[in-house]
Amino acid sequence: MKTNGKSKSAEIRARLGHPVIDSDGHMVEYAPAFFDYLKKIAGESTVRRYRAAGFGFGCTADWYRLSPEERTRHHAVRPPWWPLPTSNTLDRATSTLPRLLHERLDEMGIDFTVLYPSLGLDAPYLADDEVRQAACRALNTMYADLFAEFSDRMTPAGIIPMNTPGEAIAELEYATKTLGLKAFMMATHAIRPVPLVNEQAPELSRYARYIDNFCIDSAYDYDPVWEKCVDLRVAPGFHSSGMGWGSRTTSNYMFNHIGHFASACEALCKGAFISGVTRRFPKLRLAFLECGVWWACALYGDLIGRWEKRSGEKIHNYNPASLNRELYADLFRRYGGKLATAEMMAQLPTVLGAPDHHPEQLDDLAACQISKKEQIRDLFVPNFYFGCEADDPTNAFAFDRKSNPMGARLNAIFSSDIGHWDVPDMREVLEEAYELVEHDVMNEDDFRDFVFGNPARLFTEANPDFFKGTRVEGAVKKLLGSES
Repeated sequence: MKTNGKSKSAEIRARLGHPVIDSDGHMVEYAPAFFDYLKKIAGESTVRRYRAAGFGFGCTADWYRLSPEERTRHHAVRPPWWPLPTSNTLDRATSTLPRLLHERLDEMGIDFTVLYPSLGLDAPYLADDEVRQAACRALNTMYADLFAEFSDRMTPAGIIPMNTPGEAIAELEYATKTLGLKAFMMATHAIRPVPLVNEQAPELSRYARYIDNFCIDSAYDYDPVWEKCVDLRVAPGFHSSGMGWGSRTTSNYMFNHIGHFASACEALCKGAFISGVTRRFPKLRLAFLECGVWWACALYGDLIGRWEKRSGEKIHNYNPASLNRELYADLFRRYGGKLATAEMMAQLPTVLGAPDHHPEQLDDLAACQISKKEQIRDLFVPNFYFGCEADDPTNAFAFDRKSNPMGARLNAIFSSDIGHWDVPDMREVLEEAYELVEHDVMNEDDFRDFVFGNPARLFTEANPDFFKGTRVEGAVKKLLGSES
């Protein structure tokens, strides 16, 4: 099908002196095809078990099976509903048919796109180990088959299960070496039962769970996964839901949805930094997707502020042993008034705390080995990239050297989110992103980095050959050559 190719996005792209790389578009998988792949890989019984789990993008069956009273009793969380734009039939088909998307990319003003899953977003969270691993393998095989002939302008992101390091490494090896995939989506966390409850009251363990961020207090050591990513030249992308966390447990989808990607990504980003992952693996590049960058600006500033107050010897400003108890008692007697009765004075030692009590580890950032605050910038800024949807007005925060400590510019990357309800018209995505330039919130250089420079660096710093054979290969080489 040929369209006229005219759009404001196409006009903007024609004026730019650089390509546009979309770091997070979405395919909408054709479910019957997926079930065929799953059947071939793991058998009909696995297909039945997958279906019984009730997973699938926008699956609302469990919610609607419950009566209003049951939803209240279960405190059921409303999942996504009507997650795909449908009034635009051409776009709906485009998100499922790689050939049609390939044909329409110029109309969208996009030169190259990395496509993340829709149906596959749930796959890493399937509780059944065999079904989870088989579903990821089936989806990855299907992606490799369907997108191979369109590799000049698009690449699919394979799915890596992360419940254990072993399963993650096995699928990374297979997907890169056997299937030839080069972009990947990983879960940001695993939901695990609290061990004590699981031991003493296993029938209640599904109600007592915690979020394992793979970095701090994890059930496993995930360093082998990060090492394997570096060895295989993979910059993993993290695209997980935070719905069902904290206050996001209501019957209102929008209440649950707003900020949920940011919450899920922040847990891993913060954990990776504080646990020293970027210190141990300086070449590792991690992308956090569909989450915006505002929270990352706040996290970056918070890390610096907390290091300045609680690092090294500064932590002893809060050590009970540092308090001059005699002086405090004297001040209490002189100025305490009604608080300085004999009975109240006798309780001072309890209120002030034991002088010899302190944690074994005094520096919560010890794994980062930070001796000056500039090292926080150097361990944070180069390693992390943040997927920002086109219509997010806070994208400009990443480029604000005046607000970000030490003049940092965070690595915001253009993420179209085509295929999902956020994008009712695929032709308008680049147009919406460029509005920040038109409104003088972002300049042309910022925009170039947003839609081209940062995405190019993300993938080539992990894999110098990532764009080999693609439409943007020459422009990426020229960019990197000018920066070397």
